[in-house]
Amino acid sequence: MQGHLDVELNDAGRQQAAVVGDRLSKEPKISVVYSSDLARAYETAQIIAARCGGIKVVKNLRERHLGDLQGLVFRDTAKLNPKAHQAFVSRETCQEIPGGGESRDQLHQRCASSVQRIGNKHKGERVVLVSHGGFIRTLYKQASPDGRSVEKVLNTSVNIIHVYDDGKWTIKSWGDVSHLNPTGYLQSGFGGDEKSG
Repeated sequence: MQGHLDVELNDAGRQQAAVVGDRLSKEPKISVVYSSDLARAYETAQIIAARCGGIKVVKNLRERHLGDLQGLVFRDTAKLNPKAHQAFVSRETCQEIPGGGESRDQLHQRCASSVQRIGNKHKGERVVLVSHGGFIRTLYKQASPDGRSVEKVLNTSVNIIHVYDDGKWTIKSWGDVSHLNPTGYLQSGFGGDEKSG
């Protein structure tokens, strides 16, 4: 569980970033690439921006802070830190994770306000956001008409959301990894497969 840990991008991630950068460079003009300041997202964004335009770093695009769970393997969290594990899996969206971790409500507020601000600044433009799984799942929930969540976010998947002035968001497409299939890089950055996000 990475959270705010500043883990570097691995070789599979670099290859995936190059492939998605190539794909995005062939689509309608992108005004700017926004990125989390954490190394794994920032390096991905740099690779994409080299093909698609400038880059802007926004700290609020970071992954959810996971408090005392950061650096642990999920399957071990219940044993190693039961209190933090319970907070993480709690259905209570206001439950903060011990050790400075964010609640889902706090993540949602940070996500929604950051993306709305970017959308308002770039009306009628196409921008790329490079962030993290928890943050992107929150985007989905915000844009979903029924407020439902998505379980997995595959690395370098292309998710298109329209952001409107009135705070309404709509999903145009989600989870598109077609750019990875022909290259053989349909795997997670951790060496998994298309189901391991």
